[in-house]
Amino acid sequence: MTPQTKTTGWRRALVWMRRSENSALIVLSIAVGAVAGVGAIAFRWLIEHATLLFSGHADYAASPGDSHPWLPWLGHYFVILAPAIGGLIYGPLIYKFAREARGHGVPEVMYAINKRAGRIPAKVALVKALASAITIGSGGSVGREGPIVQIGSALGSAIARWVKLNESQVRMLVACGAAGGIAATFNAPIAGVFFALELLLANFVARAFAAVVLASVTASVIGRAALGDEPFLSLPEFTVHGLGEYVLYAVLGVLAALVATSFTKVLYWFEDVADKIWHGPEWLRPGVGGLLFGLLLLALPQMYGVGYPVLENAVMTKYTIGFLLILLAGKMVATSLTIAIGGSGGVFAPSLFLGAMMGAAFGQFADYLFPGLDISPGAYALVGMGAVFAGASRAPITAVIILFELTGEYSIILPLLLAVVTSTLLSSSLSKDSIYTAKLRRRGIDLTKKPGNAALEGVTVASLMSPPPASVGTRLTVREAIRALRSARRGALPVVTEHGEYVGVVTAVACAAAAIQDDDAGVVTVSQLIEWRDYVAPDAPLEKVIDVLLGEEAGDGVPVLENGDVVGWLRRNTVLRKIAPVS
Repeated sequence: MTPQTKTTGWRRALVWMRRSENSALIVLSIAVGAVAGVGAIAFRWLIEHATLLFSGHADYAASPGDSHPWLPWLGHYFVILAPAIGGLIYGPLIYKFAREARGHGVPEVMYAINKRAGRIPAKVALVKALASAITIGSGGSVGREGPIVQIGSALGSAIARWVKLNESQVRMLVACGAAGGIAATFNAPIAGVFFALELLLANFVARAFAAVVLASVTASVIGRAALGDEPFLSLPEFTVHGLGEYVLYAVLGVLAALVATSFTKVLYWFEDVADKIWHGPEWLRPGVGGLLFGLLLLALPQMYGVGYPVLENAVMTKYTIGFLLILLAGKMVATSLTIAIGGSGGVFAPSLFLGAMMGAAFGQFADYLFPGLDISPGAYALVGMGAVFAGASRAPITAVIILFELTGEYSIILPLLLAVVTSTLLSSSLSKDSIYTAKLRRRGIDLTKKPGNAALEGVTVASLMSPPPASVGTRLTVREAIRALRSARRGALPVVTEHGEYVGVVTAVACAAAAIQDDDAGVVTVSQLIEWRDYVAPDAPLEKVIDVLLGEEAGDGVPVLENGDVVGWLRRNTVLRKIAPVS
């Protein structure tokens, strides 16, 4: 086959993909999942070998305080030098090749999806993998979830741009890459799906769901083939004894919210302090800061690396309450310091770690106070893991599913739901931003803010609303409602009670369906066909109500209410003419 024939074949394939959109997305999502799965395996391999190189152990946190077997004359003091040497390697690597690889990764992916149409340079995948593996291997107290999300997303973005997909499709494949990375790394395919949909896309439409599921399943199959099919933590079964424990789990959710918001504040406080203190070249910052971090490891070697062995010991109640609280404070400081000096790694695993320490301490204390309840402190540690992550990330669905998949513990699902919801609601009231969006807001980026339009500045609803159509009562029959709709030449009319209270709208579609399909259409009234439709106030700025007007159900416009009365009607066409007047 000649090179020209090969080129022609690729061009035909690309043309087919662009024309057969749904089929193309299926093929590409599977391809992205496969690549992300292989990337996750390679990343795990890099972490394991970097850890072995820098510490001489498969996981130094499992045997804290031991000396490096290759450098026995240094004793356990090698932990002072390991982070500094690692920083001297990954610092220049990040600074020269991909500065977006610094930090915990997920905010950068969220920014790319929302503000850059999913464009992530392909080199980020390689730099992030190397930098994060060296950071964790040399002792950095961070997780591998943020890196694998960024690695998988970069690979998905590269594939999508290579086949020249449109912006929405690029975003979707970026999410597919993230889901695949999570699924393969943690053997959690369902959690990978919801991580991508809830945190990255914030979109649960069927099309996105199908593509992300295919990518996650593909990556998970590849990951299981290489890494095995065992749960992340091997734990005994925990049970809840009595309804009284649910009160304790609600209290645990409150404590989890406090820990989560404190972690966010401490993390970025350390970054601010480091930015103020450091005046040297950025590439040297991780090396110099690594010496300071090494001193922390010398005092508390359990902070070395991700720390899953320590987490598992806490769940198995092998630590006292006092030491659990020391580990809680130590992890908060260690993770914050690692990221502040320029390290590369995620905050998901540290969130789980903090939750396990807090939950185990609370469980042991509750067991001491209420010995008759037969409390299992390990169950509180597991629930604490999910609750702290939910409070920090504001992703309650992901928190519940990922903890279930990581542990295989279904017996704690009800207390887990209670604690996660409590933590999410309280942390949302305490802080506007999650641990991910806070990083972006500090850079002046608000993902919730819609881009403004100069034509709408200073314009209120009152200036563009039209007179309201005649309202209909709840007691009208279907045939009377149809006549009212035809007379008004509207697709929807506001519905009010006999006291004039607005209760929703009745649409032509609903009336026609009732008249044709219902056997008893003659006795059906408007009260049975009411559909709720959000309303706006006449003095509301138009920019603030765009989301309501663009809702799927607002095709015929939205009612304008003042003091409970329908005083106007705002239609899409009117707003569109204001934004882009016809010349």
